[in-house]
Amino acid sequence: MSTEKLAFLQNFYTDVTLYVPAEAGTPAPGPAAADAPAVAPAVTAPDAPVAAAKPTPPPAPAPEPRVSSMPSTGFSKPSAGLERLTSSILSPPVAAPVPAASPAPAPPAATPGVPPATLTPFATLGSNAAGVLLLCRLPREQFVKLHRNVFLNKMLQALGLVMEDVLLVNVESELPVALASLRQQLDATHIIAFGKNLLDVTIRNTQIYEPVLFPSLNLSYLASATIELVEYDVSLKKRLWPGLQAMFLNRQ
Repeated sequence: MSTEKLAFLQNFYTDVTLYVPAEAGTPAPGPAAADAPAVAPAVTAPDAPVAAAKPTPPPAPAPEPRVSSMPSTGFSKPSAGLERLTSSILSPPVAAPVPAASPAPAPPAATPGVPPATLTPFATLGSNAAGVLLLCRLPREQFVKLHRNVFLNKMLQALGLVMEDVLLVNVESELPVALASLRQQLDATHIIAFGKNLLDVTIRNTQIYEPVLFPSLNLSYLASATIELVEYDVSLKKRLWPGLQAMFLNRQ
């Protein structure tokens, strides 16, 4: 390694020049010179022209900070936004218009309660000359032939009556017929019912084959089994006959 390279390395790593090679015609540096960094002399060619030093360009001016243009708020002073916010808080809110409610439809007029028995339809057959009614519930084709029934004609004959003395009434509903409806159209003093649930006022307070008297109405009532049952059952005929006798004794 050459002495020049060794001196460079010592200066690079220690920042202190430990050894400077002596040059011809140059005195060795003293202690003061040892602390100063060695500067290599500039070597120029003997006949090369000396280049003029380039002028150092001035530093470029720092770019000015860009200021974005904000839309104008229309405030004439900094406190204008605060005043507007305060006024919006203190001012009462404007209520939205409420659409006019359409009038509610009037409820239908309540119809007076009508008992179902008063609406029960019934058909009649006969003249009702003696004020005796025979109630039943039969199909229409059977009811129109009922005045020729042998059992009924014999029963009336035993009571001193004929078919022309009584009125046959057919209840055309599963509901009982109202006694008030019958009394408005028919003049009845004796009612014999062949079947169940035929007359409204006698559903709960009567027993089969036991006559019931309504003194205020001048009416007597007797309930029996259906005509089809009594006609072919001797035991039922025997139970019906005492009730008929008791009922018509009051009539004589």
